[in-house]
Amino acid sequence: MADLSKYRNIGIFAHVDAGKTTTTERILKLTGKIHKTGEVHDGESTTDFMEQEAERGITIQSAAVTCEWKGHRLNVIDTPGHVDFTVEVYRSLKVLDGGIGVFCGSGGVEPQSETNWRYANESEVARCIFVNKLDRMGADFYRVVGQVEKVLGANPLVMTLPIGIEDQFTGVVDVLTKKAYIWDETGLPENYEITDVPADMVEKVEEYHEMLVESAVEQDDDLMEAYMEGETPSLEQIKACIRKGTRDLAFFPTFCGSAFKNKGMQLVLDAVVDYLPSPTEVDPQPLTDPETGEPTGDVATVDADEPLKALAFKIMDDRFGALTFIRIYAGRMKKGDTILNSATGKTERIGRMVEMQADERNELTEAQAGDIIAVVGMKNVQTGHTLCDPKHECTLEAMIFPDPVISIAVAPKDKGGNEKMGIAIGKMVAEDPSFQVETDEDSGETILKGMGELHLDIKVDILKRTYGVELVVGQPQVAYRETITQEVEDSYTHKKQSGGSGQFGKIDYRIKPGEIGSGFTFSSSVVGGNVPKEFWPAVEKGFKSMMEEGVLAGFPVLDVEVELFDGGFHAVDSSAIAFEIAAKGAFRQSIPKAGAQLLEPIMKVDVFTPDDNVGDVIGDLNRRRGMIKDQEAGAMGVRIKGEVPLSEMFGYIGHLRTITSGRGQFSMEFAHYAPCPQNVADAVIAAEKEKKAAK
Repeated sequence: MADLSKYRNIGIFAHVDAGKTTTTERILKLTGKIHKTGEVHDGESTTDFMEQEAERGITIQSAAVTCEWKGHRLNVIDTPGHVDFTVEVYRSLKVLDGGIGVFCGSGGVEPQSETNWRYANESEVARCIFVNKLDRMGADFYRVVGQVEKVLGANPLVMTLPIGIEDQFTGVVDVLTKKAYIWDETGLPENYEITDVPADMVEKVEEYHEMLVESAVEQDDDLMEAYMEGETPSLEQIKACIRKGTRDLAFFPTFCGSAFKNKGMQLVLDAVVDYLPSPTEVDPQPLTDPETGEPTGDVATVDADEPLKALAFKIMDDRFGALTFIRIYAGRMKKGDTILNSATGKTERIGRMVEMQADERNELTEAQAGDIIAVVGMKNVQTGHTLCDPKHECTLEAMIFPDPVISIAVAPKDKGGNEKMGIAIGKMVAEDPSFQVETDEDSGETILKGMGELHLDIKVDILKRTYGVELVVGQPQVAYRETITQEVEDSYTHKKQSGGSGQFGKIDYRIKPGEIGSGFTFSSSVVGGNVPKEFWPAVEKGFKSMMEEGVLAGFPVLDVEVELFDGGFHAVDSSAIAFEIAAKGAFRQSIPKAGAQLLEPIMKVDVFTPDDNVGDVIGDLNRRRGMIKDQEAGAMGVRIKGEVPLSEMFGYIGHLRTITSGRGQFSMEFAHYAPCPQNVADAVIAAEKEKKAAK
């Protein structure tokens, strides 16, 4: 069996256009996996194999590839940078042991790289940093290192320095060994020579070398003492310290280069092998209680001889059938084995197992702890399900996905397309948990929900091209919510007499606004048995079931506290159902009195604009009811951060491009819900009433 210390499971993540996919291509070229490098801008890269990815030049799905470097096996996952697909990054981080954060040499730390960095911090993934595109106009390695410290609050450990900049960029200096790597003009990665440090850089290299050694020896008290006393640690000792510090997230080894021009990539691959942890060196995944989701205190120890524990982290439908990507944490998986899906309680038989080379396959007969593989044709497995040995049932920590913020109504163009559309959407929902579908009960419309306009745009495109379903698409809808603003004390009695035993339930209660983000909370302070304890859950259930539909426009209700403090019951006629009906009636009666209010989703917006257009962009955001929070001047332009209601942001990208002659960019993610201004609320409520009347 393979030696686990020679495994590296890594992901590459960054902002849109920082060069993740190109970096992945170069890694594959250097490790001998592909002979001709495909370029993203020609739509020919290996990992972007969806039609939509090739056309738009962006990565949509995270693709997995396996390759070898210096006797080590690398499982590399190239993730999307676009904010609408963060779910892909999030689920990839879940199953990785290390990562490479790629930053653009001129763009620096961009908003999406902040989000991804935050996800990686939450998942406690060790990372190296690669500052890419140093051959570009406006590139500045030292500025990006400063931004990593300031914006991300991270500690970059500079391992290489650039020789020359922009079109003069010829190579890098390895700060640790004080050697220069210089590439010639052929653009081939293997054509470089190792020389002494250029004379004009000697002082700078010395200064950075000293900083590097000082940061490294802090990881080992004995070495640090010896260093203080003037002893120079050996290269091996320093490397061991860097490895420890990287694993403990004390610092992040930082490299520079140009993936497109093939400069500096070898040192990044060496760093993956030298400093990023193997599967056995990261904290094992916690096991959880399947009922509560709380950790049980046990972990999935990475060991091929333990019972099987694996996590399905991605499902992909392609021309070979459904592929389930699996990270094996413990044990072995063989072709023909029967395994248990602990989420459904059903067993599955492992048919074909494959190792992925982007969209090519190598058949496997067996895989073990530490591997990332794909299994063909699993029936009932969804993203986040745990697969385990039927004799040793366990549940790995589940994945949490963000709620969608935008929805559109769709219908097939021709009558016969309904069934086809249903099957296709079913497959797509299984692949992407942040994409949801529901049927509007009143109108029978199919509603697609997603993370942003681009997200839904691409889903509709996939339905059309991959599944051949032509759709009529309605206007985008915003996911409004409702809440209350005042405390109300009220009483409600439900009684119904019909032959035989009747129904009776009386409740006295207080309804008040809850903490932001608290959802629905229920408490009971009834004393003396006026409402017997066994009926309290029924009262709670009645109130809770009404939270789905508010009184203003029928949107779900957020952040309400209900306290039951008194009531009355009848020895014969009272029942759980009577109290549940009473609670439902009480909700309808009291919510309008409690100052019901419409809430709208507010987005955190990050706009990049050239200096000349700052005034126009800010003016436009203000017109969209935006609040400007911060402005940051960079080398290439200004970044404006603010919060804007989602309803005002439809079609914004087209408008921004018009204002900035095509040079502006923006990204947004959901921030929180906030009260709607009265005029907006009135318009939304009127529109909802009209819709209902039309039905």
